[in-house]
Amino acid sequence: MVRNPTGAVVLDPLGRDLHGEAARLRRLGGVVRVVLPGGVPAWSVNRIGLIRQVMADARVSKDAYRHWPAWISGEVDEGWPLAMWVSVRSMLTAYGPEHRRLRRLVAGAFTARRVADLAPRIRAVTGELLEGLARWPAGRPVDLRAQFAAELPLRVMSQMLGLDGAQARDLHRVTDVLFTTSTSSRAARANQVELYGLMDALVAGKRAAPGADLTSALIAERDGRGRGLSEKELVDTLLLIIGAGHETTVNLLDHAIHALLAHPGQLRLVREGAITWEAVVDETLRREAPVANIPLRFAVEDIEVGGTTIRAGEAILLSLVAAGRDEAVHGPTADAFDATRPTRREHGAFGHGVHHCLGRALAMSEATIALPALFGRFPQLAPAAQAGEPALFESFISSGHTKLWALLNPPPGPAARPPLPEPAA
Repeated sequence: MVRNPTGAVVLDPLGRDLHGEAARLRRLGGVVRVVLPGGVPAWSVNRIGLIRQVMADARVSKDAYRHWPAWISGEVDEGWPLAMWVSVRSMLTAYGPEHRRLRRLVAGAFTARRVADLAPRIRAVTGELLEGLARWPAGRPVDLRAQFAAELPLRVMSQMLGLDGAQARDLHRVTDVLFTTSTSSRAARANQVELYGLMDALVAGKRAAPGADLTSALIAERDGRGRGLSEKELVDTLLLIIGAGHETTVNLLDHAIHALLAHPGQLRLVREGAITWEAVVDETLRREAPVANIPLRFAVEDIEVGGTTIRAGEAILLSLVAAGRDEAVHGPTADAFDATRPTRREHGAFGHGVHHCLGRALAMSEATIALPALFGRFPQLAPAAQAGEPALFESFISSGHTKLWALLNPPPGPAARPPLPEPAA
């Protein structure tokens, strides 16, 4: 594996202190040498202005096969725990004309009109989930991440892609492993084999019995319309939609619910109409980026970023978690949750430039429908844990809680927070 650069910050693959680590990176500068899991060196870009500069620079690529010498030479290979983040062949990792070609194939599914057409479905799924929560035993804590935040985007994405319930849950399970950056090389490879097996079965099933869904439409592009979509590009594009369309929205809903429960004054403001739900979403994205660090980009030629020269072929990590709480942008209260903050939109959660997120409108629609519905249906919603913060995932990429325990209708008085259920044996 490649050699660690002297003085680089070794990132914690468990993500045990994302914000503490991010604060350290900010103190060291806007562009800092870091070491990723497996001893892979990269440059971490830690300020929003510099992140946008890198995102918009045509001299920066996401194609490891063309522009990362360590990958091309085999110094970093499929045995790297994060290999799937660079080995896939979709618009996520494409560069130049290849990126534009692959992006066009998917863009039609995420137009403003298509997203507006999905709003009734989002409301219907939200209503179904709230009805299920209303039947929850009185006084028993509920994990809102599992029972609400994860279910909504899973069901919406399943309809878009034509997945049945078992397919959706299997794919959710294995894509979760991609975001768990403490995974060993052996486990990551086994997960990759299972993941592609599931994707191949999905594509084969849709080829045999196509439907009115995005999976079938992409297969038609591959099989009959001559646009040069390879089988790997087809599968990896579907994988991108599943991963990006689910994990990030789950984390957004999770963090927004947690923030509002922890900041009743902010919840009161949004209920009174003093701030909008869009403001709540933007402040959540700023303060708790659902994707904490975005891997990886590569300098096509020597470039200067924030006074630092990044040499051709060097890897670049974009640290949204560091940029989101930058006091130079957000002032001395940057750590606080404040949806009235004028700079709340200064985040990079939806990308910038040619790689701006096609799913932005869908994610905003899901969040701004689901959050007011949840807090409206359960006006007494309260945290269930006696003390302390909920545990975070073992990841420096995905930022979300493992569980989000809450009481839907807590009893009055000091006993309003019963102990959490014991873990299942």
